[in-house]
Order: sequence, then structure tokens, then C-alpha cells
Amino acid sequence: MPFEVQDLSGTFSVGDIAISLTLSFALSVMIGYVYRFTHRNISYSQSYVQTLVILGMLIALIMLVVGSNIARAFALVGALSVVRFRNAIKETRDVGFIFLVMGVGMAAGTRFYTLAVVASIAICLVILVMYRFNWFAANVQRQVVKVQIPPDGDHLEPVQDVLIAHTSEFELVSMESIRGGALTEVMYTVRLRKGHDAAGLVAALGERTGGQRVTVLTGYDQTDL
Repeated sequence: MPFEVQDLSGTFSVGDIAISLTLSFALSVMIGYVYRFTHRNISYSQSYVQTLVILGMLIALIMLVVGSNIARAFALVGALSVVRFRNAIKETRDVGFIFLVMGVGMAAGTRFYTLAVVASIAICLVILVMYRFNWFAANVQRQVVKVQIPPDGDHLEPVQDVLIAHTSEFELVSMESIRGGALTEVMYTVRLRKGHDAAGLVAALGERTGGQRVTVLTGYDQTDL
């Protein structure tokens, strides 16, 4: 029985491979720069942006391998289903960029080159316009207030009296025991009244909590908690 090695790479040319990988690389790099430019939060990750570029090229490679073969597509799904990712995505827009580079990689890998270029440019322009004009921004700015109080006695009511005086609205978010039960940490979301600032709120709460720690986080929707 003769032993033969069959190379299936002939189903696409070297030119197809070069164009698909180069185009997916260039478009993924463009998307990565758009992500970096429009990133607002403090948790910018260089490795995440590099992963976007790698993912775009990898998807293009996968689409070249799969081609129009349904059996290969199902085999690939089964093989990739064993992969588990444990890193939490801190922003929902990060998921959108992942799907964007995946779509670009799929278009380049299936040799829809014009579609890949036009779609990438159009979606990146939409992202830049939303960033430039700050679409869908809420005008209401809220703060997170963390107050540590002794567990014994009625210290919660004086804290709420201060919040009533300094805020137009507040809501209790959580209450937990810390330091082995020596203190209780209470968390509120608040909206400061006009003419009041975070420093005044901290000072007023410090007088009512027996010198315990008071923390006010402003603009918490832009901060990773």
C-alpha cells in the first residue's frame, strides 16, 4: 500500500493567503488604533489591542482552512468548543471590537476583500463620530459613596441625614461587614445638590462616622469598580 502525503493547500493560491492575511492585519491594526483613540476608561490594555490584531488574522486563516467545506466547519466548531476564556471583559464596547475584527477576518478569509475594507472603514467612522459628539451620554452625574461605620449603635441614621442635606437623591447599594466584624461598610449612589461638592460631603460624613474612612468616587460610570 503506497504512502502518499496530500497537500490540500492547492485549493487557494499563495496570493490568496498573502492578500487575506495582509488585509486582515492592516484592517485589524486600524481598528486597534481606533479603539485606543476612543478609549475613555483607565483600564486600557495593550495586550487586548494586540489580541485584536492577532484575532483578525487568525479568523482569516480559519476561514481559508474551512473554505466551503461544511465538514471542516463543524470539526472546527467542536475543536474550539473546548477553549475557555477566563478574563472578564470590563467594558461592553470591548466585545463589539472583538466581533468587529472577527467579522473583518471572516470577510478577508473568504476573499470578500471589498466588503472587508468598506465595512471596516464605515464602522470605524461611526465609532469616531460617536466618540467625537459623545452620543447617548447621560447628563446626570452620580457618585458612589463608601462609608465605614462602627457596627454598634445607630450610626446609619446620621449618615443618611448628611446625604439628605448634601444630595438631591441617594440609594443604598450594599452593606457589608469588614475587618472581621469590627466595621460595617455602607455603599450609596448619590447625586450631589447644586452648590455642594464631594469635599464638603466627605468632611460632613467624617464628622458623623467617628473618624472612620469615607470615600467618594465621582463619575463612577467611567471608572472600573
